[in-house]
Amino acid sequence: MWSTLFLGLGIGVLASIPVAAVWGRRTERRVRQLELRARAAERLAELGTLTGGLAHEIKNPLSTVGLNVQLLQEDVHDLSQDGGLSDSHHEGLGRVQRRLESLSRETHRLRDILEDFLRFAGRVELDTQATDLHTMIGELIDFFEPQANEAGINLRAQLLADPSTIQVDAGLLKQALLNLLINAVQAMTQAREKDQPHGGADELIVRTERARSLGGEELRIHIIDTGPGMTEEVAEKVFQPYFSTKRGGTGLGLPTSRRIIEEHGGHLSVHADPGRGTDFTITLPA
Repeated sequence: MWSTLFLGLGIGVLASIPVAAVWGRRTERRVRQLELRARAAERLAELGTLTGGLAHEIKNPLSTVGLNVQLLQEDVHDLSQDGGLSDSHHEGLGRVQRRLESLSRETHRLRDILEDFLRFAGRVELDTQATDLHTMIGELIDFFEPQANEAGINLRAQLLADPSTIQVDAGLLKQALLNLLINAVQAMTQAREKDQPHGGADELIVRTERARSLGGEELRIHIIDTGPGMTEEVAEKVFQPYFSTKRGGTGLGLPTSRRIIEEHGGHLSVHADPGRGTDFTITLPA
């Protein structure tokens, strides 16, 4: 009996050796993967610090360039008012003025790109407070409605009747929503100017709803436009930094919005129908 018992124990020990070896190798691989991810995160953090510092270093002299261009424009304008100048001199001053205007536009465009980059690459530090979501959205709509009306777009709100108090950084969440509203208005305006297929109603709707998921109750904010929509291929790229289908777009507005939403523990998704419109959905834990 004892020999049989010892034999069984021996076989059990021998059988467990390969299992332990496999488990040990898996654990070792996981440890290596975690170490690689940690080093990659450190490198990305260092790169973010370096690029942020570089952007600041570029922004300061760029502001000086912009100021001097403005002063030169004023000087050229004053010279052009001199009635004693010949036609050829007036023509020359006109060329200088046009070149200065072009330089001023490009300077402003570069400054906007740098500011968008600094917002995207900078550290997001949330200052969360109990905020009524619908009150906050109402304030944002009151602020943005004149800009939408000027573009010929009817901005409407379809908000839940009951108050919805959640812990958010109201300033940053407003920034994320504002990026989405601006993006929608630009897409609709561009579609109208280029006579592209679109929903046709020139409406922009902000809608809220409650939902449940495995993680618990959620609040969703829909930004729905009747613009040109987008293809599935474009929808997959739309949150990538520097990807933009708009004229003069920096491609950082939507990635910045997504980052802000994710810092709040939520997510930002998009559903689009080509030629009919787009629905950006912010989902936040309630």
